[in-house]
Amino acid sequence: MRPSDEPRWPTDGTRAAEVIAEEVRGVPPGEVPGRLCETVVRLLPVTGASASLRGEGVPVRLCASGARATYLAEIQATLGAGPCLSAAESGAPVLACDLAGGADAGRWPVFAQQATAVGVRAVYALPLGSDTACLGTLDLYRDAPGGLTGPQLRTARLVAGVMTVAVVALPRGEESWLNDLAGAHDEVHQAVGMIMAQLGVGADEALARLRADAFAHGRTAYAVARDVLAHRRRFTRDD
Repeated sequence: MRPSDEPRWPTDGTRAAEVIAEEVRGVPPGEVPGRLCETVVRLLPVTGASASLRGEGVPVRLCASGARATYLAEIQATLGAGPCLSAAESGAPVLACDLAGGADAGRWPVFAQQATAVGVRAVYALPLGSDTACLGTLDLYRDAPGGLTGPQLRTARLVAGVMTVAVVALPRGEESWLNDLAGAHDEVHQAVGMIMAQLGVGADEALARLRADAFAHGRTAYAVARDVLAHRRRFTRDD
């Protein structure tokens, strides 16, 4: 870390909390998660951040700090593998410190290849929620290998905690944009049901086929699901 960069990443937890409070003060509830993704990139030595809500089978991206973070969140949802899914399943932080080699590269080989191809070498995924219920994950991306220091990890946990509060507080009325996220998740499950009928297979295999088709064509699982529902894509045993 260059000396000129040191003030960018406060090591004092109180100062980090002050920065977070300043950044979200007066921000509309629906914009708070996105603002937190931007803020954590300023607080920590990371190059991007995203947050995803946990869904049965496929997580739903809530926000991202930029195009690359968006891509990495969506590729994990499409593949069904990656640090954010592992963190959501375990309810514990997953710190992948080097996706180009060692255990991290082997744990999620396809995701690791996709991440390193766009210049990301490390991912830190922190669960959102409580010890008994995981709502989703906050995912941090870095273009250099390595871990987080103790103070940096505490700052990441602090942001995850504030993100959890923000998600729980999001409005859920008829006009809520959360309904759009839920709708996208429902589309995947409806498409899985149609693929099950088309192929005569179970839900797990149908979801795997949808994901494989999306990855093979460079698309998201949600985009393929919409094509299935619109009868633009029909699966056959020959696919």
